[in-house]
Amino acid sequence: MKKTVKVVAAIIENDKKEILCALRSPKMDHPNRWEFPGGKVEKEEDIYTALVREIKEELTCKIETHEIHNDIFHEYETFIINLIGIKCSIVEGTPTPKEHSTLIWLKREYLDSLKWAPADVPAVELLMGEI
Repeated sequence: MKKTVKVVAAIIENDKKEILCALRSPKMDHPNRWEFPGGKVEKEEDIYTALVREIKEELTCKIETHEIHNDIFHEYETFIINLIGIKCSIVEGTPTPKEHSTLIWLKREYLDSLKWAPADVPAVELLMGEI
């Protein structure tokens, strides 16, 4: 039986109604694919605390979490990911990539122009449906 990994992802929107997209580095699993930044939820950690921690570590900025946007399961070859997307806003700092190759801000209607990590595709589709 495959292990299920709980992962949180930040769907960060700026005041121009653009969404922050992060390009996975060549050293990461699923290299050179786009994703919403975030990471694994540690034991004894709630999803909101995990996401604030992950964004501080990965992007060196502080976020405020809002509502859950999506809660999906995606099966990879060796594990299952439970990806929980949470809408957020930046409250302090400017996102700066520490692990990702680059970051871009993109309008919802252009999100499908990027090559996304498979687990992020359902969230992209939901966001595009909100146009």
